[in-house]
Amino acid sequence: MIAYVLLPEGLGLHVGFLNNCNDFGHEFLATTSVGQGTAFPGSHSWDGSYTELRVTWMGHEWRVQTAHQGVDLVLLVTPLDPAGKFYVPATVAFQVNFLWDRPGTALKRADFIETQGSGGGIDVYCASGKETSCSTGAISDAHPGHGQLPVSGAYLAAALTEPVGLSTGKRRSVAEIEAIVDRERAAYWKSVNLAGVDSPTVDAVETTLGWDTIYDPEHARVISPVSRDWSAYWGGYVLFGWDTFFGATLAGIGDRDLAYANVIEELHEETTEGFVPNYARAGGWKSTDRSEPPVGSITVLELYGKYHDHWFLEEAYEPLLRWNRWWALYRDIEGYLTWGSDAQNEPLDPADKFRGVRAGATGEAGMDGSPIYDDAVFNPQTHLLEFADVGLMSIYVADCNALAAIAETLQKPADASELRMRGARYRAKLGTLWSDKDGIFLNKDLHTGQFSTRLSPTLFYPLLAHAATEEQAKLMVEEHLLNPREFWGEWVISSIARDDPAFKDQNYWHGRTWGPMNYLVYLGLCNYEGDEIEHARRELAQKSFTLFSMEWTEKGHVHENYNAITGNGDDVTNSDKFYHWGALLGYMEYLEQSRTQK
Repeated sequence: MIAYVLLPEGLGLHVGFLNNCNDFGHEFLATTSVGQGTAFPGSHSWDGSYTELRVTWMGHEWRVQTAHQGVDLVLLVTPLDPAGKFYVPATVAFQVNFLWDRPGTALKRADFIETQGSGGGIDVYCASGKETSCSTGAISDAHPGHGQLPVSGAYLAAALTEPVGLSTGKRRSVAEIEAIVDRERAAYWKSVNLAGVDSPTVDAVETTLGWDTIYDPEHARVISPVSRDWSAYWGGYVLFGWDTFFGATLAGIGDRDLAYANVIEELHEETTEGFVPNYARAGGWKSTDRSEPPVGSITVLELYGKYHDHWFLEEAYEPLLRWNRWWALYRDIEGYLTWGSDAQNEPLDPADKFRGVRAGATGEAGMDGSPIYDDAVFNPQTHLLEFADVGLMSIYVADCNALAAIAETLQKPADASELRMRGARYRAKLGTLWSDKDGIFLNKDLHTGQFSTRLSPTLFYPLLAHAATEEQAKLMVEEHLLNPREFWGEWVISSIARDDPAFKDQNYWHGRTWGPMNYLVYLGLCNYEGDEIEHARRELAQKSFTLFSMEWTEKGHVHENYNAITGNGDDVTNSDKFYHWGALLGYMEYLEQSRTQK
């Protein structure tokens, strides 16, 4: 998070910090992330014209800000430690090089670094105040006797006794750099504050997507993986199926191009069988055996409703149609839809341990290890989970409806008719999963023919498909969603009912609160009217926003999931601290405010 790159040249500017207070070695911080606990993310504009980050490490604390001045980048590092806290101040180093095997040279000169890349020459300058000076190549000028920095290539360094700046293109003083930073920071907040009451949500979403958006040199594209830590773990980037579509939804709050890019690049990962994979990762590998919940058409139609770009529908339509047809062809058991993992599909990702087995099938659900699948039987011959899934069927019907609307807009009446007929067929089959006794749709064990009475938020997804009658919707909300013994409470919605034995685990899908679940239930509630349903919708949006805001405000965390008892996201290690779909919890309140304003 402290590396900045000029595109398309690939000129990299890397910030590093040296702790000089250890006589037995001088620790060097070269990378930071929220997950490591070294970075507190501040504002990040969509276009990168302003970014802010607080770095904490080895007792030190610094603020790192960047801004644009035309085509130039300026960077300001400000020490936040009280004066005299450390006998020897830390050192900041700015390493300059060319990334991804791009052609270029970075040569140190007397007091600057000269670079030559594919776009021409760019000089890089360091600026400091009265108490210290910048040096090139070695830190001995800044701190005699401390030797070389553990970096390769050209760099600039200075003691952090006061703010230190960096600028490209021309030499600038610290005061000039501060002025540019202050101007761009003010411009960022002016833009955010135009949202009025929604400004906290806009700031959170813009900042989250801003920090999680990266450049993928392998395919020369801009994408928004779920988090920087996940991308590092997967070797450079990883795109999960429905996660990326949710990222596009979030980006649509203010950056049309980024929203479109995420949709289109995810669809470009389509497998030869015609489905969007569960994951696509660095090296060109992807899950050729399994997909993820089909929320693509819902996302595309929502973005089209906001921006009205006909070309975007045309670009997305064919892969969405192939994906829609694939579910009916390969995931149907007796007219019900279920999850699966097709081991025979090629190519085989050598790092994938879940293809062709039960874990791959539940992974296709996007809810790895959810207790609702504990008793479901995986058939090793068909590679299908013998389980009629209310959530999948509901999302699929909603996908059919959205894609049919897209087909009609594109004047494809035959496709629209096909989609509406298929949607109606599965909608009718979904209706057979309604339980009068329980007052809710229930999953069905296709191995035994019995309903599963374990309750999760996916059982409210028929509202998303508009597959519940008005009476059924009212009953589901009153008897189950707003029932404090099952789903309602201070922190909502738990991923398994509160009275389920798995709820107390509060570990991953065992009872925690997830942004996408809340969001899909919220969209479903938007399809119905009535005092109790509207009350539930408003309360869900507000409670979700409160949950999201708590750790966002305090720590800058956007969690993958949250504890449904305490509202804490930090209580377990497997809840990523900066996972962008967590911002869906704030996005619902943004949508709710938009409804109110209408």
